[in-house]
Amino acid sequence: MAATGSEKQGATAYYVSTPIYYVNDAPHLGHAYTTVAGDVLTRWHRQRGEKVWYLTGTDEHGQKIMRTAEANGVTPQEWCDKLVEEAWKPLWEHLNIANDDFIRTTEKRHTDRVQEFVQDLYDKGEIYKGGYEGPYCVGCEEYKLPGDLIEDEAGVKLCPIHKKPVEILKEENYFFKLSSYGPKLMEFYADNPDFIQPESARNEVVNFVKQGLQDLSISRSTFDWGVPVPWDEKHVIYVWVDALLNYATAVGYGANQDKFDGTFPANVHLVGKDILRFHAVIWPAMLMAQGLPLPGRVAANGWLMVGGEKMSKSNLTGIKPQDLTTHFGVDAYRWYFLRAIAFGSDGSFSWEDFSARYTSELANDYGNLASRVAAMVGKYFDGALPEATAAGDAEKAVQDGLAKAVATADRKIGEELDFQGGILAIFDFVKQVNGYITEQEPWKVAKDDSPEGRARLATILYTAAESLRGVAVLLNAVMPETSQKLWDSLGAESSLGALADQRVQDAGTWGRLPAGSTVTKGAVLFPRLEEKPA
Repeated sequence: MAATGSEKQGATAYYVSTPIYYVNDAPHLGHAYTTVAGDVLTRWHRQRGEKVWYLTGTDEHGQKIMRTAEANGVTPQEWCDKLVEEAWKPLWEHLNIANDDFIRTTEKRHTDRVQEFVQDLYDKGEIYKGGYEGPYCVGCEEYKLPGDLIEDEAGVKLCPIHKKPVEILKEENYFFKLSSYGPKLMEFYADNPDFIQPESARNEVVNFVKQGLQDLSISRSTFDWGVPVPWDEKHVIYVWVDALLNYATAVGYGANQDKFDGTFPANVHLVGKDILRFHAVIWPAMLMAQGLPLPGRVAANGWLMVGGEKMSKSNLTGIKPQDLTTHFGVDAYRWYFLRAIAFGSDGSFSWEDFSARYTSELANDYGNLASRVAAMVGKYFDGALPEATAAGDAEKAVQDGLAKAVATADRKIGEELDFQGGILAIFDFVKQVNGYITEQEPWKVAKDDSPEGRARLATILYTAAESLRGVAVLLNAVMPETSQKLWDSLGAESSLGALADQRVQDAGTWGRLPAGSTVTKGAVLFPRLEEKPA
């Protein structure tokens, strides 16, 4: 039985990957959703002090790319180069994605290793020559089973994902003996119940494999935009076999054994649910055939819906992330989709919902809290954080609230990939601190100029500022620019060091922000929204 990535067999890096995205067009919200989720997850683990490797990239071979390039009057390579350099990489930079590598499947470091991997399988007798005829969706780059198709009003067979007619292809191909891995996969799923998440996705895959697997066509001979089959250059390697291998080639497979051993396999593959079978069936079977360890988890996020349709260019719902970031800001963008949608479920996007949540939770609850605390420390203590000397039950409740928020968020985000649950735990604490300030009424306490009154006021404001110190650490993975602004406002950089060096698991340790820290009222964290652009 192949080992899983959860055991890591000596590997030291917490390794997370996104899908490598197909560059037939510019990225939209759906692509950015998965990439931001991976960024938050890996930033969280870095904040734990762990060694992390975060991989993203682009899938650049296949018939769809070739046709798109031809339609635009350029070569496939020219098309890929233009899209990657002018659209994909700039967007990840714009969204503050801290990936460690960006793999392109047209790179030699990838294509050479793909040929070696497939040649090894051929030499082992895992690949044979045969013929195949069946319905093919160019959009999915996949042969479809007849039972998977839907029909339009005229009875034309359509891909259920792209809602476009399939093509009937007949060609001589090479096949991987996928059918022989059905029992091994079922045993693996049983031994590793958390391998596929969420549970609905796991059930889908298990039921699919139970029905029996067909051998997989791993080459194409009707077009030439792909990695040549090393023993028969009239064929190119099937784009999905080529693409899946990026998770190995990017971390040194066949080229840098030390890096490979210290990173592979992935702890988490983040994928869209429409490509789940490739990652949860074909990919583990390929690894089993090669005697390599299997990933720890394949986590399928749901679809982003607009007007009841999956967000995509073909459905004319491919909203650009920049359409939102220019209005709401990058940090709010990163926060919103993980806050509003349970990861693993489908979720509907609307401008109105984003605006309402921004105003209520970010501007009113969080941003206003930070502004009020800084303003009161400035007004009543000349910007020097006072010492807490009169703590009571109310303060103990806030301390306990922070400890609970840390424990809950660390478990939900770092382990369960429940980004929504983790963010809600943090913002529940923000609400608790707001409630504490409302109940304690420091503006009234400030009118008591006695030593006892000053001590009580100092304790209230220290409690609020120390709470914000914890919140800045907890939200750093989600909203890094805003968290840094808050960190600077609290004077924490000079007294505690860089925000990135603060350990998330220690964020609940009370009293870390020292009295005497210089608290300043900086720019508003979440400015009031202007009217929606036309």
